[in-house]
Amino acid sequence: MTTHGDPATPPGAPAVAVRTGPHEAGEAPPGTTGDGLSAALAGLRAAIGAARFPLALPSAEPARHAAAGLTDQLDDYLLPRLARLDAPLLVVVGGSTGAGKSTLVNSLVQARVSAAGVLRPTTRSPVLVCNPTDSAWFRQGDLLPGLTRTNEPSENPGTLHLVTAPALPAGLAFLDAPDIDSVVDANRALAGQLLAAADLWLFVTTAARYADAVPWELLRSARARGAVIAMVLDRVPPEAADEIAAHLSEMLAAQELGAAPLFVLPETWVDGQGLLPDKVTAPLSAWFSRLAADADVRSAVVRQTLDGALAALQPAVDGLADAADEQVAAADALEERVRAAYRGAERTVEQGLKDGRLLRGEVLARWQEFVGTGEFFRTLEARIGRLRDRVVAAVTGRPAPAAELRNAIESQLVILLRGVASEAAENAYTGWKAHPAGAALLDPPLAHPSEDLPERAERLVRDWQRGVLDLVREEGGDRRFVARTAAYAVNATGLAVMIAVFASTAFIPTGLEVATGAGTTVAAQAVLQAIFGDQAVRNLANKARDELLDRVGALLEEEAARYLGRTAEARPVAETGTALRRAAAEVEMARHRSGLSRTDGPVLPPAGTGGAR
Repeated sequence: MTTHGDPATPPGAPAVAVRTGPHEAGEAPPGTTGDGLSAALAGLRAAIGAARFPLALPSAEPARHAAAGLTDQLDDYLLPRLARLDAPLLVVVGGSTGAGKSTLVNSLVQARVSAAGVLRPTTRSPVLVCNPTDSAWFRQGDLLPGLTRTNEPSENPGTLHLVTAPALPAGLAFLDAPDIDSVVDANRALAGQLLAAADLWLFVTTAARYADAVPWELLRSARARGAVIAMVLDRVPPEAADEIAAHLSEMLAAQELGAAPLFVLPETWVDGQGLLPDKVTAPLSAWFSRLAADADVRSAVVRQTLDGALAALQPAVDGLADAADEQVAAADALEERVRAAYRGAERTVEQGLKDGRLLRGEVLARWQEFVGTGEFFRTLEARIGRLRDRVVAAVTGRPAPAAELRNAIESQLVILLRGVASEAAENAYTGWKAHPAGAALLDPPLAHPSEDLPERAERLVRDWQRGVLDLVREEGGDRRFVARTAAYAVNATGLAVMIAVFASTAFIPTGLEVATGAGTTVAAQAVLQAIFGDQAVRNLANKARDELLDRVGALLEEEAARYLGRTAEARPVAETGTALRRAAAEVEMARHRSGLSRTDGPVLPPAGTGGAR
């Protein structure tokens, strides 16, 4: 007689979620290993949990998938199994759609514990069947803690239906997993997760599907992590049994899985309960009985699978670390493309203050109108010392042209700033669009400057102009012309400083400037030298130029921040790769010290005779 659910649970009782601690209070966990390996695994679990792969690189999605798989394996199998090496051996029964997994499990435990039928997928939530004496271990929730324990079948793949069967020997449990090639994504993902939590894989395939690609991908994965495997070749026509079994054996040997016991089940009927005839399952049932009866063999199976899974961690984590490093490098590359674009904009502004381009057009016309004719300045240059006061009076007596000149200077600078900001935004946008990680972060407005840039640029220039006037007041504070002419002198002299800033450094006019301005630079220099003296003029112009460039740099930094803010939000921690590699190395060292070791030869008993190869 087979009992469904825990013996203490009345039939038809509602599903319950059991999330107790690893062991009952006061119970010492037997069969544990040293704390060093457990602590190293906990550190690795934390490092993987902290890893992020937010940037849209080709390696990002595989890394996220791998990280989730490693986390599941640590939580579902490695940590709980390491804590209880003496826990019952978990055999996960996996295979393709329609391979007969549920029918086989039912037949081995001599009861309908798992739904079987022609509709696919049949097994929606996993079913775990064990001897009643072993149910406490599986009901605790240490193994596969993310699955809610239930006493009855469920359509929810996030549940684990627990069933007890007295016909199943103690020390052994079967877990009927969903199809590995299920059309339901959640079922397919759960099947892979459950297989990673197995001490022993019982892989079921059919004569018609044993060469399919999906099962072999999982078998290669099992081999890579040292999992112990047994194979069942189901629904084999008797006349082709030898040929098909031989071919499958060759395929297993080619994949370095030749040591896996292979059981061949012929095509046959099922009885009224949906169970296979005893004579068909007898060799497999006897094999499992021998396995359950031999604690040393069970322990060897557990240790080999556990050690193999531990050994496979380091290369898998190295792949995660490489992907994390790629994330950091991509973030750096994206930020450098933005900074390069806006550095170029700053250089353009700086060059514009040196090459005379800002002295052309409206600024030049208003300057000439403000200070007088060119002939007047040629005369002024020759007699500057004698006419200093007269020059000041002439300059300060033209308030209307001064306002027009200031507006022209402001307009010219704003046009320059809008132009360089537009070019920088376009260059940054193009640079990001060409990068896979950057393209995913872009929005169309980023291709243009901020909407309020014109207003901010105008405010910048006006603030700079006021700053120049403050400089003039500071430099000329002890000079008689300021006291005599008051605000007119400061305003007019400030305009001359602004014009001088548009020229080559230190008022050394180039041929371009002289040709463009018809002596404008020389005129501005003459006015200022008449007031301050040669060295003071150079200091004043340099300060005004530096102040303007600082303000422009701050404006462009604000524009670049629209891009850099996006990388800052998505940027992974720079040390993620290093932390992952260090944690994996600590696990590997602890593994070697733990006493776990992989056995060179087969650890499973031979398949036996009569229906087995």
